[in-house]
Amino acid sequence: MSFKLRVARDWKDYEILDMANGEKLERWGNYILQRPDPQIVWQDKSFKDKWKKVDAIYYRSKKGGGHWENVNNIKASWQVKYKDLTFNIKQMGFKHTGLFPEQAVNWDYMIDKIKNSNRKIKVLNLFAYTGGATVACAYAGADVVHVDSSRGMVLWAKENIESSNLTDRYVRFIVDDVIKFVKREIRRGNKYDAIIMDPPSFGRGANGEVWNIEESLYPLIKLCMEVLSDNPLFFLINSYTTGMSPKVLENILYMTLDKKYKGKISSGNGNDRRNLCTCDDDRGRYAGRTGQVKSCVTGNRRSAGSKNSRFRKHREFRRAS
Repeated sequence: MSFKLRVARDWKDYEILDMANGEKLERWGNYILQRPDPQIVWQDKSFKDKWKKVDAIYYRSKKGGGHWENVNNIKASWQVKYKDLTFNIKQMGFKHTGLFPEQAVNWDYMIDKIKNSNRKIKVLNLFAYTGGATVACAYAGADVVHVDSSRGMVLWAKENIESSNLTDRYVRFIVDDVIKFVKREIRRGNKYDAIIMDPPSFGRGANGEVWNIEESLYPLIKLCMEVLSDNPLFFLINSYTTGMSPKVLENILYMTLDKKYKGKISSGNGNDRRNLCTCDDDRGRYAGRTGQVKSCVTGNRRSAGSKNSRFRKHREFRRAS
């Protein structure tokens, strides 16, 4: 079992400018935002002058939630680019912006694997949010099915596809409960070469279905194995749940994917948000023999944004000759 640290170093339109007193200062394109982060317990600011240039501040409410206060005029929506990908940014409730920049290391990883697979790849993206991974996979040439229970997030993902000039790619957008959708795909006999999931700690489906990660994650992965092709490229899990440790995700992989796709599982930490589990060939193509399973756990600090926990555990399950 090996350990990896993954850091998103190639951003031009995003950067963390400073962090202090439970707050982080970030540049999103032309705007500087200040957002709370409970892990920033130190008090000394490294670049005091930069805090004076803030365009908007998110204030938490003691009753829950919070609100944005715009110091300067900010557009309702603006764009940031990561290499050839373009994303639409908006000020959301609960301090979010619709994008988690630390995920760029995963986008690069997926793009590389898909482009070097030398075959057509079908990707299933579950809890797909605003579609960062969907955009990356479509850009790489994969056919993508994007599933999220929030119609608003799915519409936002469509905007990101359009902004990245990828409307000619095959992307199917589904508003549905992910468990119900996967069960239907099993009945239909549909298979995918890559599966991505980013489950919340708790949530409700499109029709009120209840999701609890402690109770629901393992059964979902078991279900997903039934729609995973015989030649999987990767299986990627992100998780921000505080109590969902890397070891827990490792055990889930050992008890599911590793039994069918023998190999090596490794884990590691990254610098900010979600967690990954992938299954692939290290040379970029499926070997078709006993595989090497590589599981990377990227524990990410919230400093670049997160859903609902402090660390992003990243699992990567690779298959190789």
